[in-house]
Amino acid sequence: MARGHQKIQSQQKNAKKQAEIKKSKGHDQKTAAKAALVFTCAVCRSQMPDPKTFKQHFESKHPKSPLPPELEGVEA
Repeated sequence: MARGHQKIQSQQKNAKKQAEIKKSKGHDQKTAAKAALVFTCAVCRSQMPDPKTFKQHFESKHPKSPLPPELEGVEA
């Protein structure tokens, strides 16, 4: 176990290493949110996270367009 000056140096080195790791990771929430958007509207190209939201979007924004086949059995 390190004591005194060696302990302080070790803590500083570890803090620097952790800061570099945090900096290199970037924006985790942003990439996770982007990955969650799986459904894309064929008419307006907006993205939705789940089929229920996609069907609600399609019925409200594009009422005259025919419903896509992947939304036929989805309950809104």
